[in-house]
Amino acid sequence: MQLAGKVALITGAGSGIGKAAAQLLAKEGAKIGALERAEERAEGVAREIREAGGEALALIADISQPAEMERAVQILVERWGRLDIVFANAGINGVWAPLEDLKPEEWDQTLSINLKGTFLTVKYAVPHLKKQGGSVIITASVNGTRIFSNTGASAYACSKAGQVAFAKMVALELAPHEVRVNVICPGAIDTNIEESTEQRNLEHIRIPVEFPEGAQPLEHGKSGTSEQVAKLVLFLASDASDHISGTELWIDGAESLLKG
Repeated sequence: MQLAGKVALITGAGSGIGKAAAQLLAKEGAKIGALERAEERAEGVAREIREAGGEALALIADISQPAEMERAVQILVERWGRLDIVFANAGINGVWAPLEDLKPEEWDQTLSINLKGTFLTVKYAVPHLKKQGGSVIITASVNGTRIFSNTGASAYACSKAGQVAFAKMVALELAPHEVRVNVICPGAIDTNIEESTEQRNLEHIRIPVEFPEGAQPLEHGKSGTSEQVAKLVLFLASDASDHISGTELWIDGAESLLKG
């Protein structure tokens, strides 16, 4: 197994892309720190991994809270003595609304979870990654990187664009320590992130665009799966990508080329 002996921290591990990545990396030999804000979700995926023969530890934290994230990383490292892989995946869609309707606190919440949460996740992992090198993978989106036509998603798109800039800055800073930092940009993927979306008063500002054959050319109009994204995460976590850092990889069935 290509990740044997490695320890991975995965945020948002309780469902969707995070869960699929946690299960796949565990299958490949990694020990998984499965981090979620809700205890039952963290415990659930950790239990499934252990039942499948892997090693996993449930971690409970709000990624936007410094003390909680620092403590979660500390617990993980105390358990297994190292940290090699960080998958900063947790995030929300937040409120999608016209600028005049978007409340400052709604903007702040999206940026705090998506961008500040990524910063905190990586910040507290860095001292441990530096000891032997490793890989950081950040989940951004096609929104804010290639697609700007989802009118009303301003806060979300800015948080995702910010993640890309953050990754490029940190990739260069950590390169002397053999820590790679890359970003994945999923398109439409079958997950439950829509549960964290509030769309409000968009009908008057949205520019109508129709794709009769579907918006994912490669998948004949179908959304991608969490398992497909997990395979990209595995590649970036493994030594197969040991000369790749500071870059974005879009995984969207060519959706962003059609909509961009």
